[in-house]
Amino acid sequence: MFLLKRLIILMLVSPLFSNAQKDGYPVQVTTRNGVIEGYHDVNHDLSLFLGVPFAKPPVGALRWKAPQPLENWKGVKMTKKFGPRPVQTNVFGDMISRSDGISEDCLYLNVWTPMRYNKKSLPVLVYFYGGGFVAGDASEPRYDGASMAKKGIVVVTVNYRLNIFGFYAHPELSAETSYKGSGNYGLMDQAFALKWVQDNIAAFGGDPKRVTIAGESAGSASVFAMMVSPLAKNLIAGAIGESGAALGRSAIAPTAMEECEKQGLEFAKKNGASSIAALRAMSTAEIFERYNDAKRFGFPLAFDGYVFPKVKSLTEVFEKGEQAQVPLLVGWNSAESSAAGFMMGKPLTEENYVNRFKQLFPTAWEEALKYFPYSSATEMERSATDLASDLFIGLGTWQWFDRHRNNSRQPVYRYYYSKLRPPMVDPTLTPGLAGGVVKSSGPKPPPAIGAPHACEIEYAMGNLPLVNVFAWTEDDYKVSATMQQYFANFIIGGDPNGAGLPKWPVAAPKDPNPDVMVIDTKSKQ
Repeated sequence: MFLLKRLIILMLVSPLFSNAQKDGYPVQVTTRNGVIEGYHDVNHDLSLFLGVPFAKPPVGALRWKAPQPLENWKGVKMTKKFGPRPVQTNVFGDMISRSDGISEDCLYLNVWTPMRYNKKSLPVLVYFYGGGFVAGDASEPRYDGASMAKKGIVVVTVNYRLNIFGFYAHPELSAETSYKGSGNYGLMDQAFALKWVQDNIAAFGGDPKRVTIAGESAGSASVFAMMVSPLAKNLIAGAIGESGAALGRSAIAPTAMEECEKQGLEFAKKNGASSIAALRAMSTAEIFERYNDAKRFGFPLAFDGYVFPKVKSLTEVFEKGEQAQVPLLVGWNSAESSAAGFMMGKPLTEENYVNRFKQLFPTAWEEALKYFPYSSATEMERSATDLASDLFIGLGTWQWFDRHRNNSRQPVYRYYYSKLRPPMVDPTLTPGLAGGVVKSSGPKPPPAIGAPHACEIEYAMGNLPLVNVFAWTEDDYKVSATMQQYFANFIIGGDPNGAGLPKWPVAAPKDPNPDVMVIDTKSKQ
């Protein structure tokens, strides 16, 4: 039954593209490597180029190598369907994909452009998907670029390598490089895609000097990484972060190179691989099966001295003002995690609640409780949700916001997304942790008391109609129109403000209580 439901969802989404191609005509663009052919959707006056290669396939001897430049081709390469997504499993729920299968050969991007003969030098959005660096796909409907492109923006979504294929470090791999580090191949893919955008986006009507990058969760951490990376920080003009930064106590903050190599060496030894050559000789299936059997949640980002600069802490980059000096729009949601997650399976009672604080803050639990009151069951649930959300994603995102506003002359805007999602169309389904839906046979989770992790993506990108598992209301479309316009204004001019929108003030440096835009049915600061 679950597979049937999934097929129905995919059938509802797929016609949006098959019909577009039927109601379109071929369009060609000459890139640095050769001519590609997409199609112009006459119903929406947009040109689409899907599954555009931006690097050599990272397979065989190129597994666990930095992305390599494409070889030029002759003739015309067809780019009318999404390329394969990176090797992964649906660890967060049933993420809906429109990709052409799963493969290590996954370095493809997609372009939606409103270019015409009289539309050039348009602003550009490059969006990186989330998924904890273990899952995700640039073809997902919630990342679709058509709605944003209709606002006069060239939109690019990018695939990058994941899990063991994208972040595996090992002493032998480090020995192969000039900088004597390894891992972070997924981040290298992103930086390489940004270089491709610089070299090619003008051919699609875009302005390489007006490139804003955006992403959610791991995608947001990727935006952070691109802002501090020597490989990418000079390739962007603006940044949008939705819930996540590779900073502070975050689970996706970089780890010391020695520890990353140690984890990689342990994995190899447990799987009988005496060398990197032995691991590279394994098929995709064999190495991915071994990775799954190890029950790992990916491999950590690495302080490699290449993607990330040679510093003890990434806060040093901001303190020295060495990050990309660009406008930043950043924020997070009102219920990124839950009270149940905070309680680690125990009932939310006053005694258990206080004991959790004692575990987390053994020398300062009484002081911490002052900031998270618990005088009633409702208040205790809200406080537990807030702290769980802070520990999961809020703190790191705040630190990014705080470091940039205090060490940059560029404007910084903060949001707090609070719109509760409507019920699901099928009440037997449950929202996945980071998108999609899951079939649950157990008791239904309690109603959300805030906006959960990842729920804002389809609102911000204007894609509610493509995510048809929720019973969207007029209020949802109102919120989406507001949030998308804020994002579009920022991409176009570095400032989210515009006609008909509540005023969104810049967050002042050093202000202990900086301004924030609360995005909800009635958005306000």
